[in-house]
Amino acid sequence: MTDVRFPTPAGELTGYLAEPETAGPSPGVVVLHEAFGLTDDTRAWADRFAGEGYVALAPDIYHRSGKLRTAGYDELPKALELMGALTDDGIVADVSSAIGWAEKQPNVKAGRIGITGFCMGGRVSYLAACALPEKITASAPFYGGGIPVDRTASLKAPVLAFFGEKDAFIPLEFVEQLRREAAAQKKLVEIVVYPGADHGFFCNERASYNAKAAADAWQRLKTFFATHLGR
Repeated sequence: MTDVRFPTPAGELTGYLAEPETAGPSPGVVVLHEAFGLTDDTRAWADRFAGEGYVALAPDIYHRSGKLRTAGYDELPKALELMGALTDDGIVADVSSAIGWAEKQPNVKAGRIGITGFCMGGRVSYLAACALPEKITASAPFYGGGIPVDRTASLKAPVLAFFGEKDAFIPLEFVEQLRREAAAQKKLVEIVVYPGADHGFFCNERASYNAKAAADAWQRLKTFFATHLGR
């Protein structure tokens, strides 16, 4: 488990790399942070994937604003400011660079890269799967607000998307819109909505943490990646 650096079109990007103890090449998972940045929580999520046998890379997609910019869960205005400085083109370039770097590592199976993310990272997980269909094998966004539904036609990877019923940031009408568009485009998009769950239900450092929903989502996510990425 270590911090790593790799080049992007906008300069050097810092990320956190968590590697499994198993020998031999493994599939990779790109883990995208919340609006609060590359926090210890994000690193812990990457560690969990490494424990399941994946090489997990969590890139700092706020790197254009300065190295390792983060905000506390009680600093939402700061988080929104950091998030507002991003562009979709820049995000996609960073994710592409992260995947390219990961696939060059000797312990990563090229062409077997999954992506997941939380909050803002959930949106990015879906965006990247649409924008980089040849590079991403499976995508699992968690409560991604503003998921680009209009780009669904570009999807090639299967998607497993998690939402909370009580999420004030993501109305259920939006979730249904995503469901309808995926069906219309005949894309493999599974949507799970947890009754009573709020935004951030997966993060045990947030007041909105929902242990039952988080446990179920983790089991579903493990099955999803094992099915589409293998070991």
